[in-house]
Amino acid sequence: MTKEVNLFGVYVAPFVGDLLVAFALFLPLRWLVARLGLFAHFWHVALVELCLFVAVLSFSVYVL
Repeated sequence: MTKEVNLFGVYVAPFVGDLLVAFALFLPLRWLVARLGLFAHFWHVALVELCLFVAVLSFSVYVL
């Protein structure tokens, strides 16, 4: 189990690092999906983006 990270006197959970990694992977993937025009096939784009982020987050937590 990893411990909290002391960031300028504030203890931050290690999950925040997973969130940052997932966000860094999510941005180019979101751009690619938008560039390919795949968002046009969905009714609620924000919900699709949320599901995509959760999938990337779960993948990054599983790998790390």
